[in-house]
Amino acid sequence: MEKLERRYLSRAEMEKRIARFKNLKGSDGGLPDSKMPGCERTLYNVIGFQPPENVGENATSPVGDDAARMAAIKIREGFNLGYCKAKPGHGPEMHNHDTNETFIPMTGTWRASWEDEKGKVDYVDLGPLDVVSFPPGMIRRFENVTKGDPNVESILMFVIGGDAPQAEFSDEAMRRLEKAGVWPAKSA
Repeated sequence: MEKLERRYLSRAEMEKRIARFKNLKGSDGGLPDSKMPGCERTLYNVIGFQPPENVGENATSPVGDDAARMAAIKIREGFNLGYCKAKPGHGPEMHNHDTNETFIPMTGTWRASWEDEKGKVDYVDLGPLDVVSFPPGMIRRFENVTKGDPNVESILMFVIGGDAPQAEFSDEAMRRLEKAGVWPAKSA
């Protein structure tokens, strides 16, 4: 006997739950490291992501506040999914999340790095469809390390738990951003 509730959506309702990659709108700003050389990337908010409430000055939505408002599929069902497009040698600074974050390279080779309790950085390189999953509270980053043409972007999928997850850059990352003059953000 079935125990789970059934739900029925019309075709029009289902159309609101479809995202075509060619139609996604990405954002290359809105995060503390967005203007840092070597951190440039475009983030695509596919499912979920709403800006978290009550965050500190170096904390934000994992995709930045601008992209958080541009979800292609605007649902709140306990997880978020997005893509990152970046050239080789590019990726975010070390950061942390209050929820799980899972990376799945779609194209190219991506390095997933993390800090141990002594601050030593370890990493694993992942190819298309490989998966690495970081628990909440673990300092991590990702970087496109694809060999070949330095101007060809690769795509990384990320899945993050929660309806409004929070990301926070490490104190060391924030010091590097301040030293580089890209943070705090300058008003235009």
